[in-house]
Amino acid sequence: MTDAGRKMGRSDVVASAVGLGTWAMGGWMWGGHDDDASVAAIRASLDNGVTLIDTAPAYGLGKAEELVGIAIKGRREEAVIATKCGLNWHHGKGNHFFDELGRNVHRYLGRDGILYELDESLRRLGTDYVDLYITHWQDPTTPIAETMGTLLELKKSGKIRAIGISNASPEDLNAYLAVGPVDAIQERYSMLDREIEKTLLPICAANDVSTLSYSSLSLGLLSGKIGPDRAFKGDDQRKDNPRFSRENRQRAADFAAAVEPLAREKDASVAQLVIAWTVAQPGITYALCGARDATQALENGKAGALCLTATELAEVDTAIAAHLDAVPA
Repeated sequence: MTDAGRKMGRSDVVASAVGLGTWAMGGWMWGGHDDDASVAAIRASLDNGVTLIDTAPAYGLGKAEELVGIAIKGRREEAVIATKCGLNWHHGKGNHFFDELGRNVHRYLGRDGILYELDESLRRLGTDYVDLYITHWQDPTTPIAETMGTLLELKKSGKIRAIGISNASPEDLNAYLAVGPVDAIQERYSMLDREIEKTLLPICAANDVSTLSYSSLSLGLLSGKIGPDRAFKGDDQRKDNPRFSRENRQRAADFAAAVEPLAREKDASVAQLVIAWTVAQPGITYALCGARDATQALENGKAGALCLTATELAEVDTAIAAHLDAVPA
């Protein structure tokens, strides 16, 4: 069973320290997907105390949300659902951001776009409320006051329970906070990505804002399962990612070998040790970890019950400095 008691900002939402990320379940950029395995992963997470399920419309153009909806049918109250707005393919408003599955995806956080997107997400998820609603990427064409005002209206109405922002600068976060309370940020954070410790986390600490880390295992590089000979196929985004060069995969393997004795001592996997280290960092409230099947989901979720002492955390920090500092951002 995982830790199920971390409060989200100033809201009344409480969720497990380890959350299930569903980006890969959408298929796009991950070399395909298996719907049945994805649903099984979500249900296995809930069965074992992982209440936080993170998704987004952009994950497969609604595919991941639909799978979450199937998985939580009949057990909605067990899940803390986080989904997002601001990336849409329904109109040409805002800025073109990227193309996905033959559709033009734009960044747009105007009031009309948010209201439309939320209704579509609720339909796909099969629910009438979202626990945490996050602006996925920031939209320079819409005043933040308009975006945040809309989110506050939705929170007051009960259609969302908490407000979050993602992929934001300190200036963005301060602008949101000037309009009303932000309950959470969702940002890339891992042993390889610690920039927010100096930029966003001090603002969060001063304003009671929780933090959800995404890519907590750095797209699997820190899982202890991707060796230097691993090959990535199809549209898997890691295929051409410099961070996944053979040299960096060797560095990650050397790190895994260095901490494996500690993991063994804790009756844990290297991935579980990495996740436990992540949620033990000051300012990190939740760690989102992707999974493609029930086995991966169970392994990640159990890390929520793994406690590392100050001495053990220092041991991991030593291994990070020795093997991962040379891996580029």
